[in-house]
Amino acid sequence: MGFDQETVDYVGVTRLQAWYADAVSRRAWAEFADIFDPAAVVVVDTGVGEPLRLAGPDGVSGFISGAIERFEFFQFVPLNARVETSVGGDPDAAEGRLYICELRQDRENGHWTNAFGVYHDQYRREPRTNRWRFTHRRYQSLARTTGRAEVFAFPHHLAPGGLGAVTD
Repeated sequence: MGFDQETVDYVGVTRLQAWYADAVSRRAWAEFADIFDPAAVVVVDTGVGEPLRLAGPDGVSGFISGAIERFEFFQFVPLNARVETSVGGDPDAAEGRLYICELRQDRENGHWTNAFGVYHDQYRREPRTNRWRFTHRRYQSLARTTGRAEVFAFPHHLAPGGLGAVTD
């Protein structure tokens, strides 16, 4: 039994979203050339000042790398996504919304912060590779936390090989 094209396209777009999260978390900026269309535009609204307009993979990666440089720990976590394929009857166009959380710790003072936001995206299938790419993104910050995280030791009763073996 095969999958219908809508399912295949949905999986392709969500793979792109996951690839972006992975590349940002690893700070693998060179991969943006495969993730973003060369003419892609990204608008970033952090809730402070006027939104920034970034152009192309280098403009996007340059901004993000500078913004997260101060973090000794940074993890980009997709929370939920909605994807619509064949937008306007075009089988190579899709749109989506991606809710995210950034987990981060400042290198200088050790403060832990979380940032929450949403991306409104447009995607296009690249005919040469049959892979999806971002053509337009609009990011909007939704919330931020501040402060130092309290870290706990791993529970001793959950040692490797001890699945379900709970002792008091």
